[in-house]
Amino acid sequence: MTYKHTQIGYLMLVVTLAVLALFAWAFITSSAEPVSVDSGTNFAVTLTMILTVFILASFSSLHVIIDEEYLRIKFGFGIYQKKFLLSDIVSAKSVKNKWYNGWGIRWCFWSRTWIYNVSGFDTVEIKLKNNKTYRIGTDEPKKLEQAIQNSININRNII
Repeated sequence: MTYKHTQIGYLMLVVTLAVLALFAWAFITSSAEPVSVDSGTNFAVTLTMILTVFILASFSSLHVIIDEEYLRIKFGFGIYQKKFLLSDIVSAKSVKNKWYNGWGIRWCFWSRTWIYNVSGFDTVEIKLKNNKTYRIGTDEPKKLEQAIQNSININRNII
């Protein structure tokens, strides 16, 4: 069974565009000299602007892919990727995050759970054989839960 879905974090896209516009405005209205490697301050500021926009854009979408062997997640351009062996997944269930769990990559201390999310509060919680717990954000939690359940059941039947 294969599953592919991309969730877009529209709020993160808006924030990225706003930050980009702010940086562009600051750059255009500054009376600084043109950017060059020789003018260290301008180069550092420009590099910081580019890096900030790249990181924000990298966390504006979450790709979830299930193939025959792995459940894979990838943020944006692939700056961060993680994969889980289907044979290591014990269970999957749809759950809702609390507002304070936030978005992005988070470690939730109280529940001892890693959270990967770009938008909304819907997630699918997977538990692994090593007792680690992960939550994967999605805007179609029932479909993802079912796809994981089907994949781990197929995987169990093969083994």
